[in-house]
Amino acid sequence: MAGLFYIVRLFIYHTEAQDKPEPERTILSKQFEIMESRLWNVIAKPSMLITILAGCTMLYLTPAWLKMPWLHIKLAFVFGLVAYHHICESKIKQMRKGIFKWTSSQLRLWNELATIFLFAIVFLAVKKDALSWVFGVVGIVSLGVILMIAVKIYKRYREKK
Repeated sequence: MAGLFYIVRLFIYHTEAQDKPEPERTILSKQFEIMESRLWNVIAKPSMLITILAGCTMLYLTPAWLKMPWLHIKLAFVFGLVAYHHICESKIKQMRKGIFKWTSSQLRLWNELATIFLFAIVFLAVKKDALSWVFGVVGIVSLGVILMIAVKIYKRYREKK
């Protein structure tokens, strides 16, 4: 998760570097490409593979969990997180080619999606069937709204500076 949080921060900085004058833009872009590549290939990708392998091993050792509804929902969020991971990888490739489709504000919102995935996955693993699904869904939606409001407030704060 740390790799996913940090890679999007690097995307934000990399995107904002495109507004700098030359040669600063080129120097920063090259440095961000190195940082993104190292973070992705040394930390994020191996961590994802190890986590998936550990999860599959856990399910192999405890197959009864596959019959529990909370695990189905958790696995849906895990698949969403894996998709998020692959979209981040495509952003790395785009930026390396000089294609910057998202603004830094859009990337900040994108970064908060990982927070929602993390919260949902951990919440489901810890609480399992202890709380009603209604409370879980309301909690996740509320967290999303709070995070989006926080990003908007931060954007206004940065623009005033």
